[in-house]
Amino acid sequence: MVTALKKPIPIGVRNASPTPRSQRSDGAEARMRLLRAALRLFADKGFAKTSTREIAQAADVNIAAISYYFGDKTGLYRATFTEPLGSPRDMMPLFKQAGLTTRGAIEAFFTHFLEPMKQGELVQQCLRLHLREMLEPSSQWAEELRRDIQQPHAAIVAVLCRHLGLSRADDDVHRLAFSISSLAVMLFVNQEVIQTIRPSLVKTAKAIDTWTPRLIEDAMALIDLEVRRRNAASSTPVKGKA
Repeated sequence: MVTALKKPIPIGVRNASPTPRSQRSDGAEARMRLLRAALRLFADKGFAKTSTREIAQAADVNIAAISYYFGDKTGLYRATFTEPLGSPRDMMPLFKQAGLTTRGAIEAFFTHFLEPMKQGELVQQCLRLHLREMLEPSSQWAEELRRDIQQPHAAIVAVLCRHLGLSRADDDVHRLAFSISSLAVMLFVNQEVIQTIRPSLVKTAKAIDTWTPRLIEDAMALIDLEVRRRNAASSTPVKGKA
């Protein structure tokens, strides 16, 4: 019997499965591993102290994959801020809907803001990433400030001006906008504290959803208080729009 000579298996495919997955599937998985590994390392060590080689090793991919999928280390860093949980800017189209009421806008804000809290450890890594960027700012901080803080704030201010019948926001409108957004921000930031003191409040997706109508009522109460404060200080009553 003549035994056929076997061709040597090229390096890099010796461990390949008999039915390899599509390149698109493998590529998406490799990209996601890079993103998750980078998020964890950037959150723990910061941008400057995290090397691309370290990220690639943690993601179990070739270091060239970083430039292939994200351009460079900075592009990968930028992606960790916008992709894992989305961005507050993603809710901007909601504020442009025709006929959107003040309550509807506030509901859209809180619903969108609290949804990432259901992602468990992932949301904690994203929170640590943002806090580290605030303490050790890079060029990314200016982008975060403009895109994820200033734009949503301006949208809330516009809603409040419409509700109060103002053509231009004054300091009190901005104070009110910051007070409303802080209701969600503090819940987001204090998630670990809540898990320690009263874990049932954030333990499940249903528990997190329970916060939304409460925060909406709190925000509407703040808005109503501002209407009454302005009425008390002016001879022209502010009716306010729902």
